[in-house]
Amino acid sequence: MNGTLLTLAAADGSNVGITIGIIVVLGVGAQWLAWRLQVPSILLLLVFGILAGPVMRTLFPGSPLAVDPDLLFDSELLLAFVGVAVGLILYEGGLTLNFRELTNTWKPVTLLVTTGALVTWIVAGVSAKLIFGLDTQIAALLGAILIVTGPTVVGPLLAHIRPSGESGLILKWEGIVIDPIGILVAVLVFEGIVSGPQHQGVNTVITAIAMTLVVGIGFGLLSALILKELMGRFLVPDFLQNPVSLMLVVGTFTISNQVMHESGLLATTVMGIVLANQKKVNVHHILEFKENIRVLLIAGLFITLAANLRIEDLKDLDWFGVFIFLAVLIVIARPIAVFLATVGQGLKWQERALLAMVAPRGIVAAAGASIFSLGLQEAGIPGGEKLVPLTFCVIIGTVAFYGLTATTVARMLGVADQNPQGVIFIGAPRWVRQIATVLHNRGVSVLLIDTNRTNIRAAKMEHLNAENINVLTMGNLSDLDLRGIGRVIAATPNNEVNTLSLQRFKGMIETVSLYRLPVKATKKTDTEHSDSHWRSAFGGGADYAGFESRIANGWVVKATTISDEFSYESYQTLYGSSAILLCVINTTGALSIVSDDKPTDPIAGDTVIALVNPEELFMMG
Repeated sequence: MNGTLLTLAAADGSNVGITIGIIVVLGVGAQWLAWRLQVPSILLLLVFGILAGPVMRTLFPGSPLAVDPDLLFDSELLLAFVGVAVGLILYEGGLTLNFRELTNTWKPVTLLVTTGALVTWIVAGVSAKLIFGLDTQIAALLGAILIVTGPTVVGPLLAHIRPSGESGLILKWEGIVIDPIGILVAVLVFEGIVSGPQHQGVNTVITAIAMTLVVGIGFGLLSALILKELMGRFLVPDFLQNPVSLMLVVGTFTISNQVMHESGLLATTVMGIVLANQKKVNVHHILEFKENIRVLLIAGLFITLAANLRIEDLKDLDWFGVFIFLAVLIVIARPIAVFLATVGQGLKWQERALLAMVAPRGIVAAAGASIFSLGLQEAGIPGGEKLVPLTFCVIIGTVAFYGLTATTVARMLGVADQNPQGVIFIGAPRWVRQIATVLHNRGVSVLLIDTNRTNIRAAKMEHLNAENINVLTMGNLSDLDLRGIGRVIAATPNNEVNTLSLQRFKGMIETVSLYRLPVKATKKTDTEHSDSHWRSAFGGGADYAGFESRIANGWVVKATTISDEFSYESYQTLYGSSAILLCVINTTGALSIVSDDKPTDPIAGDTVIALVNPEELFMMG
């Protein structure tokens, strides 16, 4: 008997281990594959979750490869995990929000999360009642759940679209701020349903809203101040700063929820925003840590919640009605909400059109539907079982639609910066300014950053975009206007500064687009090249000291267009082997930085930018 129990326990433990392994592999693998395929990650996460969960359980019942969240969680544990995870995601999102970004956009953001949210709620609720025949209260609850968009879906989509102008900032703020607002509305509707008509008075609703705001904002502000003081007074060692931050976020979420039901998401969002906008301590390393945590949380959440669906729930849906409902949300609700929120706000019509084309639903909607569906079932109120499948259909439908069309629409509208060609130069000596001027004159965005006021003053006199700042001490690099920027070249006379500067941009710009210029030519075995994972700018043994010497001796940066009559071989013959090829702009305007691992062979129509010696040209002539 004991042997049998041990065997069963071992089998269950094995299945649990397999399930956890599958969730992690599918979750992270889906995000990596989505990056490779250039599609929204949430779309693949949901597809993988449904295939691994309800589809596998139906086709291969009892298979250990079929993901069954019931093996890992009971209902209360699952909802607790989802709540904490969403709280952490919103905290990380809050850390990316800086009030400086709202200088020109605070009005449309405010209207989108208030007037726009109200429009979405009403249109979605009424449509759900008319199309699916839901009870009025259940329809109102579904409409409230679908108010939210969320950073887990908007963020990756914006990274894919890379919108120019103000539309990207507006969507980022809306995606984070709307989540606690949507959950608050859904909680009020839910409480009204389960408590009965006698507790649905206006005073009760106003009191609940006020209590949620006071508790959520209060605990979020208090926790942010505590963390700031702990770090500012050096009371937490460096290696514990991220764990202590994590502890405070989870603690804040839990305590706030205990004081006022579902105020925790607001508290964690406020905590992140307050920390992002204070100047006393640098929270950049905390943000990097939370970004890594977010990838794993999103992986686990989406796979788990999608796998928790049941085939029978999906079969019972009116699929024609689902498509009509999606059309109403996409074609009617969102455009009306955006129109009312942006009319008279000074935005271009193209930017307003893009705002109307981005409103995917994400993890908060999925979590909210799961939480409230379970609550309705426990209260014995019918209709709640339709919340989860309908919400997931909306999530999949909106993510698929917006993910597959928004980029094309943004390009057609001329508000997408899909492949940014711009360059940040860290360091602005004379030769850098010459390169920047040539690029600027050919339509490539440039930003020069230097701590040397003389260099920055000279750059501005040459009509170049330049900032007198230190990227190593700057609190938040997102304060920089990075629109149109896709590369960084660290070119200071200090190898360590170059390396550390690139490290700060890692995560904001792909590593493959981060370059450093060695201070002086050295052998690859030298210790200063131990950080060789950074790409070397300009290749061919180029170095800072050599550039300084050449510029001092009269060398110049020159742009030359290659043609059928004047080939690259002719160019090399004319300028000699001493010319240093820096970069190439092809016929489509794409910029390619020369490096040892990326040799360049210009063809007709390309513009070659190189450091050349006019005297050698004269002597050859």
